Amino acid sequence: MKPTTPLFSRDDAAGVFTLRRLQLPDDAIFLHQWMTQSYARFWGMLDSTREEVESTYRKLLADDPLAALIGECNGSPAFLMEFYHAQHDAIGEYYQALPGDYGMHLLIAPATVPVAGFSWQVFSTVMDYMFSLPQVTRVVVEPDVRNEKIHRLNKRAGFIYLHTVDLPHKTAWLAFCQREDYQRERPLSLENAPMRSVIEIKPVNELKSNVGIKPNNEMQTGHHLQLELWSKANALLLRKALAEFAHERLIDPIAEYSSQNWTHYRLPVPESEVEYRFRAQNLPLNDWLIDLSSLCKLNNGHHEPLDALQFIIEFTQQVGIPAHLLPTYMEEITSTLYGSAFKLAKNAPNAQQLTEADFQTVETTMSEGHPCFVANNGRIGFDAADYQRYAPEAASPVKLVWVAVHDSKATFASIAGLGYQQLMREEIGQTQIDHFTQKLQQIGVDPQRYFFMPVHPWQWQNKLLTVFAPDIAAQHLVYLGEGEDDYLAQQSIRTFFNISQPQHRYVKTALSILNMGFMRGLSPYYMATTPGINEWLAELVEQDPYLQQCGFSILREVASLGYRNSYFERAIVGDSAYKKMFAALWRDNPTVNLKANQRLMTMASLLHIDNEGQALLPAMITSSGLSTEAWLKAYLRCYLSPLIHSFYHYDLVFMPHGENLILQFENNVPVKAYMKDIAEEIAVLNPDANLPEKARRIAVDVPEHLKVLSIFTDVFACFFRFMGRILTEHSDFPQARFWQLVAENISEYIQKHPELTSKFERYDLFTAEFSHSCLNRLQLANNQQMINLSDPAQNLKFAGTLVNPIAQWKPKK
Repeated sequence: MKPTTPLFSRDDAAGVFTLRRLQLPDDAIFLHQWMTQSYARFWGMLDSTREEVESTYRKLLADDPLAALIGECNGSPAFLMEFYHAQHDAIGEYYQALPGDYGMHLLIAPATVPVAGFSWQVFSTVMDYMFSLPQVTRVVVEPDVRNEKIHRLNKRAGFIYLHTVDLPHKTAWLAFCQREDYQRERPLSLENAPMRSVIEIKPVNELKSNVGIKPNNEMQTGHHLQLELWSKANALLLRKALAEFAHERLIDPIAEYSSQNWTHYRLPVPESEVEYRFRAQNLPLNDWLIDLSSLCKLNNGHHEPLDALQFIIEFTQQVGIPAHLLPTYMEEITSTLYGSAFKLAKNAPNAQQLTEADFQTVETTMSEGHPCFVANNGRIGFDAADYQRYAPEAASPVKLVWVAVHDSKATFASIAGLGYQQLMREEIGQTQIDHFTQKLQQIGVDPQRYFFMPVHPWQWQNKLLTVFAPDIAAQHLVYLGEGEDDYLAQQSIRTFFNISQPQHRYVKTALSILNMGFMRGLSPYYMATTPGINEWLAELVEQDPYLQQCGFSILREVASLGYRNSYFERAIVGDSAYKKMFAALWRDNPTVNLKANQRLMTMASLLHIDNEGQALLPAMITSSGLSTEAWLKAYLRCYLSPLIHSFYHYDLVFMPHGENLILQFENNVPVKAYMKDIAEEIAVLNPDANLPEKARRIAVDVPEHLKVLSIFTDVFACFFRFMGRILTEHSDFPQARFWQLVAENISEYIQKHPELTSKFERYDLFTAEFSHSCLNRLQLANNQQMINLSDPAQNLKFAGTLVNPIAQWKPKK
């Protein structure tokens, strides 16, 4: 082989890295060796011959001699780099490619002696080379969704993952890296250290991270817990605590004076010289819009750092936390702060980029949990490594554990027409079925007596292996191994989206961690009736003309598996988290219904504020081309109208918070709503309702005066309140006009359904005031189990009444 002049060279820990032109036929010898390694399966040439490899690259180089380059380390071939102009490549057909967009593919030679951090050194060599070329302003990559190793490198370099694309030969992520993004990330690299999966911290206004990278034992060092980040996380959570505790009348800030639209407040700490000061606007529903920049803490006139944990200690008695529950609540607050710092460090898409991002990119970018709860990301039970593996915001692909469960202790249920065998064929495929069956045969048990069941990896390691040890010993429960597909945890944390097979169903599993007032288990007893309830409700919704006009559907929980622990069944009377450790269900996937120019995101996403303080809701409205009023009318038609109809026509209520509802957009205009979490979170507020046997469980007896709170509390106070605040703060859209649009939506329904007049009068949505049901009061009173799901009304906490923001627009008779 003739020596060639390097096109590019740089030094790194492993030595001198160079890039040179490809030389054929000589280079084809080792290229063929590389491409037939099992790890190179994503190149699609595992079964190729040397001649086929050579022919492929001769064709590639015919049009551009620099389309493929050989990378060397200390003079020895070490990697292959392919280089292409996106506007002239097939990828340009899947997005609007810009003139400065160039892409690359990277294949590293098999290692004879592993070198610490070598992959990153190769990757950064390629990126340095590309950005040394003046024509390159942005690098685009389209890695296979299953290629976890390259995702780690991409995200470490500053690539932002936008959405998946279905290429002819693979489902791929479409990701981009601007020159400035890479230049910001590049100094973070520790050139003489192994590739790191922790977050390297920079000033708070420039923070980025390498999310989606699985941690290892030496890397759980908490690098995102740096002072600037921690201070910002505390300020944000303290602002929320002040706003929500004042909303629930647990604290009473003292008004000092007003200027323009703002009032200046102080909040003295009981029995001390400490006070908090801030300016705020008091909005409808006693909502507090607090100016973060004005928030400060004074001790005898001297400024002290904002500290959310210290605030909880200072006001423990005033907000009513029982002494025996205070440590648990403080742990949840600390964990919430930890998660906030992690999210602030993420290299996350901003609000504008999220208007074009795919469903899972938006889902893993969300930075806030439930908008009402102060301690909303407790996740007690996860350690630091678990957080990076399983938290939705970590965006780490997860393989579910599969077990076989004996039919004497397990119950399978499904909708009509979907049997167990069909479900397994559709979800895991015949190859895995055969593999699992063979494992059962090898240990000498009858496969016909077992169901295959998915389990959260954390649940298997932390609960099932110990609590269900007798069942494992008796071979009623048999470990089968990890499944083939990769999943992403959703915001609900125990629900998974299949990223290897994006058209497959969601999987929801039991997860015995304490989060926001509940152990996140799944009851095997509820699971037995879940598909039947979903089947009944789906039929009702599909046959209702009004709901169909609104574009309202449910995501059916089509199948379930529950496993009973006989010891705990005999020992424990009544409800217990120990009875909810082992169950799973499969739920419909709305992505299968998408058409051109349509996309999905949870309704919770509409409340998202990015790390630069920009709100997603106004960005969505602007990108749609509609006026704010027109967009909101479309949204209310998809969301509020179906809830009003279900309540008045069927006595049917949902738990319609933001994460429980998935919105479908067309050109970023809301056109459809999917309700989920059906069986555990719907109710018919009439114990005498004429329901089929399979749905009888959801008929409940609720006091008359509390029924309408399903709209006032769950919709008005727990979602519209925050939506209106964002429109005021970020769009200057008048609160009065927002609530008038809500009123007009309800009035229109009333006018069109005179047959329901008596119900409209009995449950008056235009009443002057309504009872103020408080969620934080619930959690503060019992952070182990806030309510009894079988009788949710018995534990409710109230704080007087709230003025109804739509009362002034009550229709005239």
